[in-house]
Amino acid sequence: MRLFPLFADLSGRRVLVVGGGAVAERKVKSLLTSGALVTVGTPQATDALEQLQAQNRIQRLHGHFHPDWLADLWLVVAATDDRELNRRIAELADAQRLFINVVDDPELSSFQVPSIVDRSPLTIAISSAGSAPVLARRVRERIETLFDHTLGSLATLAAKYRPAIRQARPELRPRREFYDWLLDGPVAAALRRQQPEQAAQLLEQALEQPQVTVSGKVLLVGAGPGDPGLLTLKALRALNEADVILYDRLVDASILELARRDAEQIAVGKIPGEDHNATQARIHALMLERAQQGQLVVRLKGGDAFVFGRGGEELEFLRQHRVPYEVVPGITAALACAAYAGIPLTHRDHAQSVRLITAHCRQDTMLEDWPALAQPHQTLAFYMGVSQVDWVARQLMDHGRSGDTPFAIIENGTRESQRVLHGLLKDMAQLARQHEIKAPSLLLIGEVTALAPTLEWFGASIPGH
Repeated sequence: MRLFPLFADLSGRRVLVVGGGAVAERKVKSLLTSGALVTVGTPQATDALEQLQAQNRIQRLHGHFHPDWLADLWLVVAATDDRELNRRIAELADAQRLFINVVDDPELSSFQVPSIVDRSPLTIAISSAGSAPVLARRVRERIETLFDHTLGSLATLAAKYRPAIRQARPELRPRREFYDWLLDGPVAAALRRQQPEQAAQLLEQALEQPQVTVSGKVLLVGAGPGDPGLLTLKALRALNEADVILYDRLVDASILELARRDAEQIAVGKIPGEDHNATQARIHALMLERAQQGQLVVRLKGGDAFVFGRGGEELEFLRQHRVPYEVVPGITAALACAAYAGIPLTHRDHAQSVRLITAHCRQDTMLEDWPALAQPHQTLAFYMGVSQVDWVARQLMDHGRSGDTPFAIIENGTRESQRVLHGLLKDMAQLARQHEIKAPSLLLIGEVTALAPTLEWFGASIPGH
């Protein structure tokens, strides 16, 4: 270990930054977050540094570096673009036993500024001893995905109640079990819901009990339309924390590969032709059974669980049976697939509204909607519509939508096998059959879809002529 890890308390202590460019500006802003008394020495400074000086948040030494600047300091940062000047500052600082960081020059530095994951008061610092800063940055990015931002609030709460926890759990093992419960249980969940008062109340109630037990819960997670890069950070954390994952048929295998290796994965997706209500009842029973066993259950659904995904029904069931739950939204297909096809859902010149519609319903339930759906200057996004293209095209044209209205059908949107079929509404059914468009597909109808051939950037395009 070439460097000794050290967290320095710079609050109220004087620090000098030599230099006034963009790099110096970044160092100054970072130092200010620690409460350091920052002085900047430079002939010229960025607008941001000038503004910090005007706000009396930093002091300023005008002109070129002078050895007297090093008096009464705790720390020095050399951020000039003159290596010989940086070397001179480093030598003088070393002679006065001052720690110095010379930006991008580990040979001249007596300390390195690490990459930081900030969950204050929890701070995670990563250093490559100056040899590979890009690697340190990559590690920081990976760690950022692992820890929720409310972890700092949890650490603050734990510190506040530390004496009470020690008094209620004087023996080491029960105290460790309590802290495990604190990290994994309802207190942390309440903080994620931005309910700090409830979190404190739950903690106080637990202290009055002889022991605590970690109860199971369900995370309703949207997996997005297919591309694993579209997972949210919270969704990725959920996959890495899950004991069991109940996943739908359209969840891409590459997303499941991101899950915790020892998590049990159970396919619960509905198959065309089966009794979907019976399948949904089995999903409900499975969520309840596993949560009652104390497991963390991730109910993983394609797209977003609240957009044609029966997520509301599942939450109603969980609430009825007093099972704790949280919801992690996903990127719904209309947003993601349109973006990957180069189709803006709204456009100042072409569409002022978007309607999300499921074509997987009884056809007589939409009779009153067709006149409104046939109006121009709006974008229609039909989910699960590939098997209904004849019906959709006929209804829209019968209710006044022009047969020359452009459309796009996006097959396997955001995935490697994405195809986008373009054409006019009057030819839509014939073209879909001709090119053998299959599910999963999203049907978009409206003037904005005509922009796709010009703006497309991903996958294959099929002109409809």
